[in-house]
Amino acid sequence: MSFDTTAANQQRHRFDADARVWLFGYGSLIFKADFVYISRRPASIRDWSRRFWQGSHDHRGTPDAPGRVVTLVPDPGAICHGMAYLITPEVFDHLDHREKNGYLRFMAPLTFEDGSGASSLVYIATKDNAAFLGPASDEDIARQIAGAVGPSGRNRDYLTDLATALHALGKSDPHVLAIVDALSTEPLAPIVPSSRKPEPP
Repeated sequence: MSFDTTAANQQRHRFDADARVWLFGYGSLIFKADFVYISRRPASIRDWSRRFWQGSHDHRGTPDAPGRVVTLVPDPGAICHGMAYLITPEVFDHLDHREKNGYLRFMAPLTFEDGSGASSLVYIATKDNAAFLGPASDEDIARQIAGAVGPSGRNRDYLTDLATALHALGKSDPHVLAIVDALSTEPLAPIVPSSRKPEPP
């Protein structure tokens, strides 16, 4: 089972004719911008919701014990808040490697805080990617996060850093906050999840 989407992304939306592109970040890209950018602005996209439904086998977990990180799922009428970065195409190789565990490049319109808009690049891990774990209860997601750690650190730090970053933006996400609350509930014994993609219902 292959999770690596690097090669696929190199064939998608290269923007070779564009000097600058807006990138929308809704997860770790909000609080960890380890790339060169020209400017950044709080922004949102419509009809998508943030969910801890994507497995992390390379950053916040391992192949044997994946963590959970966020992706976007279609949700008509929903608004997902995050951070937009104005970047150049030279940054794509770094981003493709960072987001290689199942994420693909898509285009989506974004809205800035002043009401203006732009087209943006966004990395989304869809439900048909090999690392997709799918929905679970807040408690089960919290247990998996509590027990996961990978090369980029503890999965619980990813969760709390995301909640803190959203708070700093003056935004909240009920799904994120529910998992933070579940993680703080004692006792919460960590579980070791299967690295296999769940069977469809």
